[in-house]
Amino acid sequence: MSIILSTPSVDELPPAVDALKRWQHDGGPLQLHSGDLGWHSLRGAEATAADLRMWLHDGVVHAIGLLDGPELVRMAVAPDWRDDEALARRLAADLDAPGRVLDPDGATVEARGAQRLTQLLLERGWERDEPWTTFHRCLSDPVQDCGLRIETIESDRAEVWVGVHWFAFRGSPFTDADRHRTVGRWLAMAGGPFYADARCLAAFDQGGEAVAVAAVWSAGPGRPGLLEPMGVHQSHRGHGYGTAITLAAAAALRDMGSSSASVCVESSNVGAVATYASAGFTPSAEVTDLRRRTAGWKAS
Repeated sequence: MSIILSTPSVDELPPAVDALKRWQHDGGPLQLHSGDLGWHSLRGAEATAADLRMWLHDGVVHAIGLLDGPELVRMAVAPDWRDDEALARRLAADLDAPGRVLDPDGATVEARGAQRLTQLLLERGWERDEPWTTFHRCLSDPVQDCGLRIETIESDRAEVWVGVHWFAFRGSPFTDADRHRTVGRWLAMAGGPFYADARCLAAFDQGGEAVAVAAVWSAGPGRPGLLEPMGVHQSHRGHGYGTAITLAAAAALRDMGSSSASVCVESSNVGAVATYASAGFTPSAEVTDLRRRTAGWKAS
């Protein structure tokens, strides 16, 4: 069959988002989620569109890749097409061809659940990378109270959220320039085409200080929602705040109609693994990305 590889415009983002939502199912792999596009849109809607690749047949999207930098593409394949031989071979050829989708060197593909694509890339000489663990929590029952005050952050409180996020993931000082830039990116995300399905949450300790943050993304009622990202301020670790904000995130997704909450973390991140387990998330079998160290692999 004739498969077209394309980069969408901003106006073509809604069909991509709708497809990613439809492809989310309980019991299925945690592949690229509509929320991943939402979090990526910190860069703006135009940059997000430019970083997308779509594989279409007769105008219908069958696979989507998000370039998370020039050397990493995060994939999702329509459930009914994951085992299609023609699509898998086209995807493998495009991902393996230096410069067509990925940089010639150091390329990595995240393709959870796409077993035939994974097999073809391994046959082309790709290697398995570090393991990741996916966690899920069913939301059919109410989520227990997290024990902290939780605030859904609106635009006028963006600085609170980005400040905690900065100190959760970076060790460098938070300068005025950093604050201006990161708040601007958060506002771009919140004003973009994905945020109607999202909430940014902050947890506050008994002294009223923000100590942890999380963002949650719905794929629509009855479908798995995504928790991405979650972080605890580096000055407030070791007090259970990670578990608390994770519980609050699960409760928010349930309130939004999600059937379950999902998150994926490097298996080597023992702190995050313990946090999600303590918040009632159940791990699935480990998964690995695929890595091509050098260019020039030959097609099998």
